[in-house]
Amino acid sequence: MKRLSILIAVLSSSLILAQEMSFETYDPKSTLVVPQNPISSAKFKFIDIHSHQFRMAQQDLSELIADMDDLNEGIMVNLSGGSGAGLRAMLTNVNENYPNRFVIFANVDFGGVGTEEWGRKAAEQLEADVKAGAKGLKIYKSLGLRHKDINGNRIAIDDPRLDPIWLKCAELGIPVLIHAADPKSFWDPMDSTNERWLELKTKPRRKRSATNPAPWQQIIDEQHRMFKKHTKTKFINAHMGWYANNLNRLGQLLDELPNMYVGIAAVIAELGRQPRQARAFFIKYQNRILFGKDSWKPEEFPTYFRVLETADEYFPYYKKYHAFWAMYGLDLPDEVLKKVYYKNALNLIPGLDKSLFTE
Repeated sequence: MKRLSILIAVLSSSLILAQEMSFETYDPKSTLVVPQNPISSAKFKFIDIHSHQFRMAQQDLSELIADMDDLNEGIMVNLSGGSGAGLRAMLTNVNENYPNRFVIFANVDFGGVGTEEWGRKAAEQLEADVKAGAKGLKIYKSLGLRHKDINGNRIAIDDPRLDPIWLKCAELGIPVLIHAADPKSFWDPMDSTNERWLELKTKPRRKRSATNPAPWQQIIDEQHRMFKKHTKTKFINAHMGWYANNLNRLGQLLDELPNMYVGIAAVIAELGRQPRQARAFFIKYQNRILFGKDSWKPEEFPTYFRVLETADEYFPYYKKYHAFWAMYGLDLPDEVLKKVYYKNALNLIPGLDKSLFTE
């Protein structure tokens, strides 16, 4: 009897342990039976306006081309072009191999902001980079978060000392793709109510406070003031300006800022959980939205295609710490898809090979 009691206790304990698990471990498989229409390549040839290829000066571009062709990707925009000799080396590799399939954006060196000649010299360097072949300017989130001037002060995105850069972009007719801040949840308390809790636990360096280095809203407002000041410059707000979870507010901003466009890189999980509202948003602002992915992982692109193109319900996202919820398709009309996939980019970025896009 005693042995039986011990056995029951052990089995009960094992059952309890089996029922208890961490949030990270819990990964249920859906039992829902609904139509499935996975997509391996985009319905229309597309331009990825948000990619990062740091080795483009030396890498074998044919390997990228093979993956791009499998996805039906016409043109890749490499935002990590740098400046000067490094940029020219990338352009040489592209021009000698696949001149119409890759576009490179330049970057600005914010070291020395506060010196008398910084603005003029930075604008001159950008002009030289564009003459060498750069088609746009990419601004990293380090502006507003990490860059400091010669006095050790944080450089605000709307700092007037940066005006020569935005004015030069308008003069040259090139767009600025700018990433400001990070998701608002990174600034919120890391508790049971934070949707990004798992991401912050997995990558704790992403957690911020109101003073590290400034409140989220302050950084975002700096960006919008800069857009308003430089109405002749066209800005592509990366990651939908971190308002993909608040499309009503993003719509208000698009109405207020006619020179602002948005890229969907790294926010498809937000769009895929609100299919009706997102679909209406894409239709209303179809001329202002551009396709982009961010990290170059070809196996993740099909989720983007499926969200944009199909009416599928409740299918998985590929990265749990970004989204522990399922996706739904927006079933966008073909004309809207074409604008998002390539037409809007062709209108914004100068010198692209339009003959690649025949639909």
